[in-house]
Amino acid sequence: MDISAFRQSLQAAEPPSPLSLPLQALWWDAKGDWDRAHECAQAEPGPPGEAVHAYLHRKEPDPGNARYWYNRAGRPAATGSLDQEWDALAAELLGRQVPT
Repeated sequence: MDISAFRQSLQAAEPPSPLSLPLQALWWDAKGDWDRAHECAQAEPGPPGEAVHAYLHRKEPDPGNARYWYNRAGRPAATGSLDQEWDALAAELLGRQVPT
């Protein structure tokens, strides 16, 4: 799936299958459901989930918690807009998806 198809999927009531938990988190975030997005990000151990988790806390805004999660993900804190960060994370994570 590419970023265009991912964005188009936002018109549906549920995320497309299969999507990784970090991508599901970004999907729910784009739908305006921060809590569900946070649950998905929190459920994914490792850098991809931690990076999305950081983004979500930056958006909240909870900068201290965001910094913690950027450090856990091994990334510098994002400095661009939230939209830019969402786009970058989505493109990165979609590039890691296993083709179906």
